[in-house]
Amino acid sequence: MRDAPINLRARPEQRDLIDHAAGLVGKNRSDFMLEAACERAQAVMLDQVFFSLDHDKFTQFTAMLDAPVGRNPGLERLMAVKAPWETDAA
Repeated sequence: MRDAPINLRARPEQRDLIDHAAGLVGKNRSDFMLEAACERAQAVMLDQVFFSLDHDKFTQFTAMLDAPVGRNPGLERLMAVKAPWETDAA
């Protein structure tokens, strides 16, 4: 149940644009705006990644990044799958 109000003002043309897009995907204005705002908020938060390491942990971290990449059978299988638009009859 939604019980936390969020209020904002928009120009009529902005409201109309939002209403039109919401209607195209079968949503009402509130659901459309809430979904779009949450998606954007998550993207912003994911872009703001920061972590702090002491000297020893940083040394371990950079060593892992610099280490040679090992064999990855799952990735090899995935890369061997042809895309549906690729054919052998080229």
